[in-house]
Amino acid sequence: MVIYPAIDIRNGKCVRLLQGRAEDETVYADDPAEMARRWVGEGAQWLHVVDLDGAFEGAPRNTEALARICAASPVPVQTGGGLRTDTDLERVFAAGAARAVLGTRAAERPEDLAPLAARFGGDRLALGLDARDGKVRTRGWVGTCDADAPELARRAAEAGVGTLVYTDISRDGMMRGVNVDAMERMCRAVDCGVIASGGVSTADDVRALAALGCANLVGAIVGKALYEETVTLCGMRAAAGEP
Repeated sequence: MVIYPAIDIRNGKCVRLLQGRAEDETVYADDPAEMARRWVGEGAQWLHVVDLDGAFEGAPRNTEALARICAASPVPVQTGGGLRTDTDLERVFAAGAARAVLGTRAAERPEDLAPLAARFGGDRLALGLDARDGKVRTRGWVGTCDADAPELARRAAEAGVGTLVYTDISRDGMMRGVNVDAMERMCRAVDCGVIASGGVSTADDVRALAALGCANLVGAIVGKALYEETVTLCGMRAAAGEP
């Protein structure tokens, strides 16, 4: 299992939002590329970058910052936030992203997934499945759609999307632990790789995920705990069994 340090960008800065609420923002660095260099220096094998302005506004707004991160990082970068059109995908790939995370577009237009996987490659696409109380959230987590989370996950996998990023919004930024049961259900629902997100804040959380024994649970995203320095990336990587 790979630990993905999260770099959330808003107004060009590295920030964290509590449960995705725009009004609950903490700024951790003026230059997101600075954080990328830090996490790579501590052994990160992947980075997870979110364009929060893009998620709220419906189109990428921090592509230049993404390009600086990719240029500063010798490891692959996964990114999402406002990727609603093919042009948006082309822009983030041109900026250097290795994988793009589709959230709102996938939930509202799942029929787009197979053509996108055929065009860009399923290994370069991920379904970003964000849920609160069992409801799939969209448009920067301020919208709700009628999609059934496990069914949408299965449909994406069948369309050729190679990775699922599953976030329990109620746990995000709260540092209260990961929803292990929900992660297990999602892993059992699909054959593609699954990355756990939301509440992963201690080495015990990582060990609990690993203990599920799900071969397709390939990663976990860690954000606030790293920035608040209640854990270290080295310690989280060790708990995950990263080489």
